[in-house]
Amino acid sequence: MNAYEEYMKQMAKPMRDELTNAGFKELTTPEEVDEFVAHTKGTALVIVNSVCGCAAGLARPAARESLAFEKTPEHLATVFAGQDREATARMREHFEGLEPSSPSMALMKDGKVVHFIPREDIEDFEVEEIVDNLTNAYDKHC
Repeated sequence: MNAYEEYMKQMAKPMRDELTNAGFKELTTPEEVDEFVAHTKGTALVIVNSVCGCAAGLARPAARESLAFEKTPEHLATVFAGQDREATARMREHFEGLEPSSPSMALMKDGKVVHFIPREDIEDFEVEEIVDNLTNAYDKHC
């Protein structure tokens, strides 16, 4: 690993930890993504994490806050755009028909996306609005 990659890995660690400490399983390889999607029954919230400000100030806090809701997904996972490129690309293949977006959030049911929140629905919104978006999807699908 070169110095730049090591620097970026260390810089991103707290951003990864913010989700893994909240119970999200980090998927870092295409094989882990395929295994997760193929074998996860029921509902799963998948966060495409990022180093950008809207991930830090909006997406990650909203994802964490949404888990205090009465109904929540049975499974939680995350891939990190710009860090684990192959895993992220593979997860995006499972988001059929949706444009790549980071950060983004996908509520999946039995491996299929049933609700998607792209960056455009994160960037200029308040945390509470994103939490409402998620919890409304939980009400409908979980």
